Amino acid sequence: MLKVRDIMTPSVVTLEPDQTLRDAVEVLVSCRIGGAPVVEGDRVVGVLSATDILEFESVTPAPESRREEDEAREDDDAEVEEWTEGDPLSSSYFTDWWPNEGPDVAERMSSSQGPQWDLLADHSVGEAMSRTVCTVDAGMEVSHAAQRMLAAGAQRALVTEEGALAGIVTTTDIVRAVAERRLMVRQFVFEK
Repeated sequence: MLKVRDIMTPSVVTLEPDQTLRDAVEVLVSCRIGGAPVVEGDRVVGVLSATDILEFESVTPAPESRREEDEAREDDDAEVEEWTEGDPLSSSYFTDWWPNEGPDVAERMSSSQGPQWDLLADHSVGEAMSRTVCTVDAGMEVSHAAQRMLAAGAQRALVTEEGALAGIVTTTDIVRAVAERRLMVRQFVFEK
């Protein structure tokens, strides 16, 4: 039987809970990965994905100084101009903040240019990471690992051996094993 250790990726990019989210984004972007396990020593304490970062950013309020600036603008008695179709200045807000017609989120988040307040630099990986982690043992049969991943709704599982992080296995690894005929898929015959 094919074991998880036979198809896993043994070298895993990891993050630490006290790293800033800005540092984590730089690691994820430079390694071209969508997430990484968070470890303290050799113990896994969570997982941080791009989705976790976006969710954290969407529910975390701006720093107090930034909120005060926004409130001051709202209280300002300045005349508000109506939007005029075709007026290039009416939509300049979006092109000023998101140039190049909307580059992808990872690129925007990895930029150090922008307002003085940087939510990603002000918060840690430990604040945004998921503490629920799908793990499988390196000696587990791949079919059992696939069942566990399916039940957890996980695209990847951290592989442990004697409690320590040993690698990572993804749904792509499992599909590759099936395609290479290293893992046989059960065939069901239905009678009429």
